[in-house]
Amino acid sequence: MHLERHVTMSKVVFNMTVSLDGYVAGPNDNPENGLGDGGGALFHWYFSGDTEILLSEGTPTLKVSKQSAALLKDAVETYGAGVWGRRTFDIAHAWGGHPPGTPCFIVTHNTPQEWVHEGSPFTFVTDGVKSAIRQAKEAAGDKDVVICTASILQQCLNAGLMDEIHLDVAPLLLGKGVRLFDHLNIDPLGLERIRAVEAPGVTHLGFRIVKK
Repeated sequence: MHLERHVTMSKVVFNMTVSLDGYVAGPNDNPENGLGDGGGALFHWYFSGDTEILLSEGTPTLKVSKQSAALLKDAVETYGAGVWGRRTFDIAHAWGGHPPGTPCFIVTHNTPQEWVHEGSPFTFVTDGVKSAIRQAKEAAGDKDVVICTASILQQCLNAGLMDEIHLDVAPLLLGKGVRLFDHLNIDPLGLERIRAVEAPGVTHLGFRIVKK
C-alpha cells in the first residue's frame, strides 16, 4: 500500500521589533551604539516580564510575559535557518560567535576571513539575497527561513521572496532612525492578518503576503 507523505514547505518569515512609527533602530546606529540613539527602548519588553526564555545558546535569557513567551517558543521551534545583512553582523560584533540561531547566512560583498574556518557558525553569501534565501531554504528543510534585518526584508520584498511578516510593535515613537519599510520598489501588496496578540509592553502582529 502506498502512503503519500505530507511535505511542509519552508516559508520565508520576517520577525523584528518595530516602533509604532516604523523604526527598528534609532539614529546613529553603529557597532558602538548598536540600536542607535533611543533604540534600546524598543526592547523593554524583552526584560520586563516574569517568564524566562532562551532563544539560542550564547544569547541572554529573556524575561517576558507569558503571552510573549509562548509566541517566542513557537518561533524558535519553527526556525530552520536565518539570513542577515552584513551591517547587522558588524553592529552585533558577529554576536560573539553565537548568532541568534544557526545555520546563519550573511549577505555581504566582502567576506570577513577571520570567520571562514571549519566549525564557523556563519556562511557568507556574496552573490546576493536570492542566493542566500535559496541556500537557507536548502539548509532549513521543512522549517522556516527567518529574516531579522530590515535591509534583507526590503530586498526580499522587492524580489518577491517573502511569505510572512511578523512585527513586535513597541508602544514607542522614535521619530527618526532606521526605517523598516524603506527602499521598496513594489506594487501595492495585499496582506492577510494571521495574528494579533496583545501582551504587556508589546503587540504581536503577523501577516501573510497574498500571492498573486
